[in-house]
Amino acid sequence: MDKNGQWLNWAKELQALAQCGLAYTKDPFDKGRFERIREISAEILCGICDLPLEKIKKLFCNEVGFQTPKIDTRGVVFKDGKILLVRENDGLWSLPGGWVDFDQTVRGNTEKEVKEEAGLDVKAVKIIAVQDRNRHNLPVYAYNVCKFFVLCEILGGSFQKNMETTESGYFPIDKLPPLCEAKNSKAQIEMCFAAYANPDWIMPFD
Repeated sequence: MDKNGQWLNWAKELQALAQCGLAYTKDPFDKGRFERIREISAEILCGICDLPLEKIKKLFCNEVGFQTPKIDTRGVVFKDGKILLVRENDGLWSLPGGWVDFDQTVRGNTEKEVKEEAGLDVKAVKIIAVQDRNRHNLPVYAYNVCKFFVLCEILGGSFQKNMETTESGYFPIDKLPPLCEAKNSKAQIEMCFAAYANPDWIMPFD
């Protein structure tokens, strides 16, 4: 691990300890101490990245309660042996997906995201993998994310341009478009192809 990676880990641990302390302490003096620890964690991040301190605080220090990883779902849809990808506003391509909403399950969120980003009605049928995002995707985030890759069957629908994506397409493994590596790497797409081809696929998880 490089020096910045170690500082990132320290900042994440300080932030988690401070958030937990703020959630459970009854002492006003301890509350002030935990708030300062949280500020220090943001200041550490500010020292190793190019973001201004106030933006880091909004991204990194804005939750309450016991800190847990965020959940991201990615819908995996195949047609004629090719995988569905959607083109985002920055021109890069990804599996349709996003953060799990507070009122959604993994299944429901996956189906909802595929509908919103690709225009397809799908049925989520199988979890391909559960991964710790920071072990598989770059850049490393200041918070942890659990990524669910979910195999889906097409029920109907067609692409409709929306706020998040500009087009969709099906691609073979040897002709992938430029990928949004922060959301899905080539290795993760290859994993999806392997799972689709193997009826006895055993789900890996971190």
